[in-house]
Amino acid sequence: MPAPSIRRPSPARVPALRRAGLAVASGLVLAWAFPTHDQWWLAPVAVAALSAAVLGATWRLAAGLGLLTGLAFFLPTLSWSGIYVGALPWVALCVLQALYLAAMAAVTAAVQHPLLGTRLQPLVYAAVPVVWVLQETARSHTPFGGFPWARLAFSQADSPLANLAAYAGAPGITFAVAALGAALHAGIAALWHRRRARAGDLGPVGTERVGTERVGRERVGAKGAGRAAYGLAVAVGAAAVLPAAAAVALTPPTDGRPVDVLFVQGNVPRPGLDFNAERRRVLDNHVEQTLRGTAGLTRPPSLVVWPENSSDIDPLRNDDAGAAIRRAVDAAGAPVLVGAVLREPAPRISNVSLFYRPGGGEPERYVKQHPVPFAEYIPFRSFFRLLSDKVDLVSSDFAAGEAPAAFEVPVAGAASYWAVPTICFEVAYDDLMREATLQPGRRDNLLVVQTNNATFGYTAESEQQFAISRIRAIEHGRSVVHVSTVGVSAFIHPDGTVEDKTALFTAAAAHGTPVVRSEVTVSDRIGDAPEWAAALLLLLLAGAARWQASRSARVVPHPRTEEEAAVV
Repeated sequence: MPAPSIRRPSPARVPALRRAGLAVASGLVLAWAFPTHDQWWLAPVAVAALSAAVLGATWRLAAGLGLLTGLAFFLPTLSWSGIYVGALPWVALCVLQALYLAAMAAVTAAVQHPLLGTRLQPLVYAAVPVVWVLQETARSHTPFGGFPWARLAFSQADSPLANLAAYAGAPGITFAVAALGAALHAGIAALWHRRRARAGDLGPVGTERVGTERVGRERVGAKGAGRAAYGLAVAVGAAAVLPAAAAVALTPPTDGRPVDVLFVQGNVPRPGLDFNAERRRVLDNHVEQTLRGTAGLTRPPSLVVWPENSSDIDPLRNDDAGAAIRRAVDAAGAPVLVGAVLREPAPRISNVSLFYRPGGGEPERYVKQHPVPFAEYIPFRSFFRLLSDKVDLVSSDFAAGEAPAAFEVPVAGAASYWAVPTICFEVAYDDLMREATLQPGRRDNLLVVQTNNATFGYTAESEQQFAISRIRAIEHGRSVVHVSTVGVSAFIHPDGTVEDKTALFTAAAAHGTPVVRSEVTVSDRIGDAPEWAAALLLLLLAGAARWQASRSARVVPHPRTEEEAAVV
């Protein structure tokens, strides 16, 4: 009786399935690097997994792999975006963000393919951090002004790599994380090659399989293959480790002039979209916490900071709301920075920071420059209403402010300083934060992040945003007063360390002495140069790939064996 036949998997399907598994694992592992899991060291591991999945794939297959990684990463990481509005907005946002990772993987594969099996093969690993930085740049600016959330840099607030923010900003941290991931991939590949070399069954040096083709120009012995692979791993590893080591050695400065500041987290009646259904109670909560917070102080603070939406009753048009805020200002004996909503310019409204000084007078104001699309305004409202009636939860669109602002805070017996306001998601935008910090004539300043996390309930959104503020403190060399209606709130020092951190959905008032500083970090001096450098490097890599492709045009492809096809 003949032996039963065994159906072997297709040579093309086995690698694709393994690549897909790596891609999904990459996204899930990357999600654990972010708050509230906080396993920052997993970020390079996730990059290494996606790098291994993409290397040697066609650009079309790589795009699919990048999409899988993006969905596996963004769906859990941004789950807070659908907590009260349903699955459609959440899934739509995650798919949109995942498409950027799909494009990143496709570009990476397209650049790498002509370099495989050539003397320029070390460049295939260099492509990984370069394209990752550019993917985040594109995601931070498009569409509708971009959504720069969940960048690699923002997973590293507790990592030694966070110190790189002072020298190359968030893009620099992202580059370092992705470079370490590429180095990890190269190291594992080198070990695999060395093992195969010792076994004596290693084929052509540096050959990579794409579809049913094998690219390679020359065969060398197994011993030479192992040495070449080790050399490659050492070179790529050094390129990643050196800047990381420098970051650990260069601790950000924390010197400066301490000033007395009180932040107030008033809390709301309930979490959710109707957090402000009792708007007056939210305002009264912040007034009461201000009275309690200042009652035990021996001297007035120089500044009191309330969060975003602490007065959704327009205090410039409602006399009762204005009087309540004035009562808090008089009791504190200090300026109070209030997050408010103004019913202007009609028919739109404005998300503002109002700076009330003791003694009366019209408050100074900052208007949020970057309202959040689909949360504070609805682009193409009539079209998107066809997809979901949730768009009408935003009944009035918010107007955008035109410029950053800074409020001069007087200090008894000392020079004044400047409080620089930022509202909610604006903290995630590199250019907005840099422009706010570097306003001319505003030396000796601190940054204020006013936010409202009530609409995201007990999710990771608040901690994710707080991690961004910590990176910003290091990047700009400034103290940050991060204040939320419901938490988390805290004082953040210029080195990213934290003091007086509050819990979610609790009422609190904390007094601290953050330092004000005027020094300009290297990151602020060079601005967006790291992103332009990444774009230039990609052009150079693409040029090298094109040149190598023209040299290899006469190479005759060989069909791979089933054994070779099983190697990813």
